Amino acid sequence: MQDYRKLKVWEKAHLLCLAVYRATANFPKHELYGLASQMQRSSSSVPTNIVEGCGLGTNKELLKFLHYAMGSAKELEYQLLLSKDLGYITEQLFAQLSVEVDEVQRMLSALIKTLKSRT
Repeated sequence: MQDYRKLKVWEKAHLLCLAVYRATANFPKHELYGLASQMQRSSSSVPTNIVEGCGLGTNKELLKFLHYAMGSAKELEYQLLLSKDLGYITEQLFAQLSVEVDEVQRMLSALIKTLKSRT
C-alpha cells in the first residue's frame, strides 16, 4: 500500500478538482445536473482513482486505476472545451484549466511508464 498524499500527481489532481468545482459554481442553473455535474465527476474521479489504486497494494492494480484516472482527465479535457464554447467559462479560465489538465496527464503518463518498467 502506498500513501497517495506523497504523490505529486495526486496533489495536482486534487487542486485541479477544486478549481473545477469553483469554475462550475457559476454555470447556469439548467446545467446543475448536466455539464457542471459531469465536470465535477470527471475532475474528482482523477484523484479518487489515484487514491483507490494506491490503497490496493500492488503495482498492477495501481496501474489499472492510473489508467482510469487518465481516462477521466481526458473526459475533463473535452468538457472544458465544451464549456468554453458554450460561453460558461472564459478563454482565460479555459487556458488555465487546460494547462492544469495537461500537467496532470503528463504526470500520470510518466508514473504509468515508471510503474510499467518495474513490472
